[in-house]
Amino acid sequence: MLISAKLKQLLDTLGDGRFHSGTELAQLLGISRSAVWKQLNALAELGIDLLAVSGKGYRLQQPLQLLSAPHIKDYLHPQVRQLLAQLEIHDQIDSTNTHLLEQARQGGETGWVCLAEQQTAGKGRRGRQWVSPFGHNVYLSILWRFQGGPAAIVGLSLAIGVAVVRALRSIGIPDVGLKWPNDIYWQQRKLAGILIEVSGESSGPCHAVIGLGLNVYLPPHQGQGIEQDWVDLFTILGESVQTKRNWLVGELINQLLPVLADYESRAFSQYVEEWRQYDCMQGKQVSIFMAEQTYHGEIAGIDEQGLLLLKQADGQTRAFASGEVSFRQS
Repeated sequence: MLISAKLKQLLDTLGDGRFHSGTELAQLLGISRSAVWKQLNALAELGIDLLAVSGKGYRLQQPLQLLSAPHIKDYLHPQVRQLLAQLEIHDQIDSTNTHLLEQARQGGETGWVCLAEQQTAGKGRRGRQWVSPFGHNVYLSILWRFQGGPAAIVGLSLAIGVAVVRALRSIGIPDVGLKWPNDIYWQQRKLAGILIEVSGESSGPCHAVIGLGLNVYLPPHQGQGIEQDWVDLFTILGESVQTKRNWLVGELINQLLPVLADYESRAFSQYVEEWRQYDCMQGKQVSIFMAEQTYHGEIAGIDEQGLLLLKQADGQTRAFASGEVSFRQS
């Protein structure tokens, strides 16, 4: 789905969070007042909340900044620009991951970055849908090709988590932590999630699509159906972050692409100690769900390969390569 140029111009104007009169908007867009009203109604169809006050005009309930490829590239480090093959932004798409998986099958280049203002079928772990309000959050996927096969990228999701934490800390977000295997937390609430999908030969070339969903601003009514505790950057930093999404995306790409470029030569061993510094699960009482079985115990960190270590009541420590981890009340 494409958003019309007039609607984007309207969003760019209202994105500052200030009131703008109908007359001002009509003059700016070069359309009639009635046409302005139709454009404003189109915002509601996108799920964007609008406030209308007699004598003041219109403003968005929350400010926003539309994504812009040129502006994002302005924030990229020179060496990172060398790694970027393509940067595309969709107004609306089913899933950035699904799109890049299809591009990979068609020979898409390594270093292809895809962003969307909204996903209609965004994916979380275990088939969960990712809540995707238009223009407020970050929905980002990267296609990367590896020569050594899936075995050469064991632990990649954990290293990507380290890269995301680096980016968030660089923009001034304290207390960011990692929840194994691929969630980013802030004070025990989920801020972002990572989903990596790998295809290719078992011992030969393969490709991975690395997806990141980051809550910048999640309208409360859209977050009501989320089953776990969540948080967004608006709660942490205030509304100014909503008008800095291009900067935020630039910082994420600055951290993500170098990790991907070096991973086969560096492997997870180069990130394990840093991951442990960000571990927000160490010492917590949890339940781990695997198929029909549930294991209880205390998290004892991760091993050198990134496996999760669980100390059980009998004193035994079990290592997990996968599983759904849920915090328990101690």
